[in-house]
Amino acid sequence: MASMSTRSAPFADPEEFERAADLLSSAGSITVLTGAGVSTDSGIPDFRGPKGLWTTNPSAEAMSDIDSYMGDVDVRREVWSQRRVHPVWEAEPNAAHRAFADLRAMGRLRALITQNIDGLHQRGGVPDDAVIEVHGTMLRIMCMACGLRTPTPVVLERLDEESDPHCLACGGIQKADTISFGQRLDPDVIGEATRAAQECDVFMAVGTSLTVHPVAGLCDVAMMARAALVVVNAEPTPYDDFAGAVLHDPIGEVLPALVRRVRGTAPRN
Repeated sequence: MASMSTRSAPFADPEEFERAADLLSSAGSITVLTGAGVSTDSGIPDFRGPKGLWTTNPSAEAMSDIDSYMGDVDVRREVWSQRRVHPVWEAEPNAAHRAFADLRAMGRLRALITQNIDGLHQRGGVPDDAVIEVHGTMLRIMCMACGLRTPTPVVLERLDEESDPHCLACGGIQKADTISFGQRLDPDVIGEATRAAQECDVFMAVGTSLTVHPVAGLCDVAMMARAALVVVNAEPTPYDDFAGAVLHDPIGEVLPALVRRVRGTAPRN
């Protein structure tokens, strides 16, 4: 435990901060699960928060349904139109993204499982082979007929001439290479995420409501493997009562502070 003189956490619950810092400092292997709350400081709105995309615009959630997308050309046109002006194209990694990269550079980060589709973890410095994108990425477009994948900017360039650009190889419907409501998660990706949850000393859930399964269930997987759970999220989650530490402070402030505490410490056996 750090001495009182080294405690410099101006957070809502300093004792919770200390518990989280001690758990992370003692861990030789940390697996992180991130959600939309990690990217809000980069200007990308979350979904279910008080100012979330689906909270303020319920119709936006309906456009994330795979059947609606595949069956309604007007839905596809609206999705393409919104994709073109999505804030991800101007977004930059924030302090939380960089803190995860620092954790990886220390050799403590086992894997970073993310529900985010914005690619900011990789741009923030976490190696691509350490990031597990359970919901895919909006940086690629996939043909739903032949499976051809194309960088998103290449397809967006066609919107000046086509409101619903189809695959140039086979004419099939295209969509972002992401998981929509009604689509099955990739079992290989979920298997990789499950192993990462099983093979860590601390499982840290950051910026996620932990209400979407099966991804939220990775907390259970980790705890069953005797990992400690740390939750960092603006709003309460269903897993708060099971966590070794829960922080409701701003992610862009508390994550760098936690990582600074980990730096220079040695994991305990």
